Amino acid sequence: MPDETSIALRKIIHIDMDAFYASVEQRDFPEYRGKPLVVGGKPDSRGVVSTASYEARQYGIRSAMPSSKAYQLCPSAIFVYPRFDAYTTASKAIREIFSRYTDLIEPLSLDEAYLDVTVDKLGIGSAIDIAQSIKDAIKNELNLTASAGVSTNKFVAKVASDMNKPDGLTFIGPSKIKAFMEKLPVEKFFGVGKVTAAKMKAMQINTGADLKKLTESQLVAQFGKSGRFYYKIVRGIDERPVRANREAKSVGAEDTFSEDTNEDSVMHDLLKQISETVATRLEKHQLSGKTVTLKIKFADFKLITRSRSFATPINKAEVIYAEAIKLLDEAAIGTTQVRLLGITLSRFYDDVVIEKPEDNQLEFEF
Repeated sequence: MPDETSIALRKIIHIDMDAFYASVEQRDFPEYRGKPLVVGGKPDSRGVVSTASYEARQYGIRSAMPSSKAYQLCPSAIFVYPRFDAYTTASKAIREIFSRYTDLIEPLSLDEAYLDVTVDKLGIGSAIDIAQSIKDAIKNELNLTASAGVSTNKFVAKVASDMNKPDGLTFIGPSKIKAFMEKLPVEKFFGVGKVTAAKMKAMQINTGADLKKLTESQLVAQFGKSGRFYYKIVRGIDERPVRANREAKSVGAEDTFSEDTNEDSVMHDLLKQISETVATRLEKHQLSGKTVTLKIKFADFKLITRSRSFATPINKAEVIYAEAIKLLDEAAIGTTQVRLLGITLSRFYDDVVIEKPEDNQLEFEF
């Protein structure tokens, strides 16, 4: 097992745009500036919040919150529907700025990415200076702000980028990582969602220092293969490389009913529309997948998924739809009211392993 000092040091930057969708809206529409703004469904709809401006966040409004709840928290907020074309255009411009400094860019979504600047194109050398130059370019050229985290690995850089938002720049160097990881609350660890965090706290594991007291075998016994990752990461060891041109692992779509339902005909109609959307996206990216996953969210927000894999890849709407219907039937929801349905196709490549994160977050394709 390597220790903290035996891994060659890299220079990793994590860039995270500040309230990206809302910031684009406030940039493009001056009347929204300085006001609580919610990007998502209208308050009288059954949509959810995609992004809230920092003014809206002061009222407790957060991503993935029902729009109706956001309205209750701040009736004076401005609600707008997403303009994904505008966000995609801005994201491409941001990506172009990144490429001035390095080709090792790993996008995570429209609004965040890892950059490996161990060797940078301009010969600047200092990752901190590069991060500041990127932030300045984004602000001066696009009138948007970004926060950056700088460290020797992806995990620490990502956590650092969230520490001084908005418009922050945080550097955690090699000599500071050990103390930083020991003080970090367990819920801030990559891969630790609400369920795992609750389990850890029930075991009196509240910080990295607490986590560090357990052996690797103890962590594996409690948390499965994730235990090995926790054992390494709490010691500041993250060997994951920045993967340029990362290939998509899944393509999907989902939609919320205007009213909760358990009517087969209504659910089938929506699944047909979703299947066609997924097929269109697959065609756009020239992809075919072997695993179909059906997502069902009930009226009480309980979420279940059902999946089936094929021996050969598929990408046709009618095939996806037929499989989604079978999975819906197998779910045997009975009289339970359904709020949302979604379909995802994955396993585009045989060597891809799909791991479902514990917490859902709103993500959209590049």
